[in-house]
Amino acid sequence: MNFKILNTAIQNFIDIHLNHKTAQLALQKNPFPDVAWLDVLEQIESKNKAQEKLPTWFSCASIVYPSKISIEQTSSESTAFYKSKLVSGDALIDLTGGFGVDDYYFSKKIKKIVHCEINNSLSEITAHNFKQLNAINIECHSGNSTEILMHLNQNWDWIYIDPSRRNESKGKVFMLQDCLPNVPENLDFYFTKTKCILIKTAPLLDLTAGLSELKNVKTIHIVAVNNEVKELLWELHKDFNESASIIAVNISKDKEDVFILPKTDENPTFGMPEEYLYEPNNAIMKSGGFDAVSVVFKLNKLHVNSHLYTHSQLVDFPGRRFRIIKKLNYNKLELKKELVSQKANVTVRNFPESVDTIRKKWKIKEGGDTYCFFTTDLNNNKIVLICTKI
Repeated sequence: MNFKILNTAIQNFIDIHLNHKTAQLALQKNPFPDVAWLDVLEQIESKNKAQEKLPTWFSCASIVYPSKISIEQTSSESTAFYKSKLVSGDALIDLTGGFGVDDYYFSKKIKKIVHCEINNSLSEITAHNFKQLNAINIECHSGNSTEILMHLNQNWDWIYIDPSRRNESKGKVFMLQDCLPNVPENLDFYFTKTKCILIKTAPLLDLTAGLSELKNVKTIHIVAVNNEVKELLWELHKDFNESASIIAVNISKDKEDVFILPKTDENPTFGMPEEYLYEPNNAIMKSGGFDAVSVVFKLNKLHVNSHLYTHSQLVDFPGRRFRIIKKLNYNKLELKKELVSQKANVTVRNFPESVDTIRKKWKIKEGGDTYCFFTTDLNNNKIVLICTKI
């Protein structure tokens, strides 16, 4: 990395042009002969990406940014802070350090952090940034993390791993064995160096598939930000041999909704729509704990496959809450009278038609304060619930 990019004039140029399109800037002549023009443009793109995702980095002077792809792939500060609450002790090694956002937050909880990164340029950038952020208890090592782990030859309170999918791994379905490093293959070796491992994976990984490849999984954390599932965290403890707990977390600006799935055989209850409708957040949807929602919050499910819940009273709930204004049968006469050419937000749950099909069929415009749920009730009748959001 050419650290001449930190020249005051170049940094001022970057800040002035943060909201400019780099495709247009690329047509200009490079005013800074000591630095490649593409590097300057890359700094603009990456710093712009960091503005909301990494406000601590964005607001700190003399930060150097990697490619925008690295910024897109790194943890956000909100998810990194959540991860930091899961670890403790004197020493943690991160085998896949990247841009170091997770390690920065780990360093606030653990005395010594070792950041491993196979890309030497990214390692240099991250080491430089840690100094600017005054994260003085983080050591950066460039190279193969398995070799570094063997070379350092010490025990760790935690090993942290964020494996990346190999380029040849195609499609949406993937296994941990398709990633680098190959965690299932190396797990026994890792457990000779630690008793606790924290693994971050993309939300695409199926929970059952992950459990089939790993062992000693104590807790799975499903972490969403503003109702978008961002990552799965697999907490492994060497001596743990029971069934895993599942925690669904939705982080928003104002609060952190945490739902711990109970280990219970209690059955859900079912009922017809009452005054209020409840839709779980996407972290809970990913968990598959649909029956648990009914049990914990004492809500009736509309249908075994609908994953919508109802009650006559308003209760605190980790998801969206609605007041049901009307219940319609799904037939031409009722829908033509109530919905044709109206403006509404449309959601489908356990319904044979897509949102796009419904909008075209009934000429429903997007937006407004009305929410329409097209779903199926416990008698297998297709219904539409017209609601207002609470």
